[in-house]
Amino acid sequence: QRKYLIGENWKCNGDTSQATSLIKMLNDAGPIPANVEVVVAPVAIHSHLALSSLRSDVAVAVQNCGVNGKRGAYTGEVCADQLLDSGITWVIIGHSERREGFDMAGEDDELVAKKVKTAVDAGLNVMFCIGEKKEEREKGITMDVCARQMAPAAKLLTESDWSKVAIAYEPVWAIGTGLTATPAMAQETHKSVREWVAKNVSAAVAEQIRIQYGGSMKGANAAGLLCQPDIDGGLIGSASLKEDFIKIINACPKP
Repeated sequence: QRKYLIGENWKCNGDTSQATSLIKMLNDAGPIPANVEVVVAPVAIHSHLALSSLRSDVAVAVQNCGVNGKRGAYTGEVCADQLLDSGITWVIIGHSERREGFDMAGEDDELVAKKVKTAVDAGLNVMFCIGEKKEEREKGITMDVCARQMAPAAKLLTESDWSKVAIAYEPVWAIGTGLTATPAMAQETHKSVREWVAKNVSAAVAEQIRIQYGGSMKGANAAGLLCQPDIDGGLIGSASLKEDFIKIINACPKP
């Protein structure tokens, strides 16, 4: 049985005081169910605070890493092996906000795939984000978009590489909007993603890979989403900044 993966993405939120409070919230949350893995991705400047003070059964991620596979003259970048050396074990790659860009060029599918490969080769685990925009869902091309985003990674990654990858399906129209795919809608896409992996990577990888849901999951809707057979966790944005996040952890079905 696949272990649930619940990821926190703080995005560009919080100062040192708020980061300290959020870490305390997690430290005081009580036992994490044995079938749940929790990963926190703070703002990069707060990652050392998390590494030094967060409970040992919660892993620390960053929200991006460089495509450069080595250290050197790459101003502004942090490479994957530096992250690993600092104690980071996970990275979020391909989030829709980075794909789209924010007053800068966005990251295309090929660049995202290269980053995933670079991170995996260095020994990091990756939450690899995919997902469609509102107009793409309305056109009925959700899976075409997801397949296009996954295809470059499938070309670069070996079958064994996928053991260090989780796929985070995030319908872009549901991120931070309060809109959420219904459990049935989310399950349909997750099932299609798993079938695509079976066809384009292998049946074994499709069976073991965890597919997270990443579109406005919160305490009130988490149980309905997480009980679906192909939803293996969540990548949580706004709710990760509140105590509501603890409800999501505890909403994972018991074994």
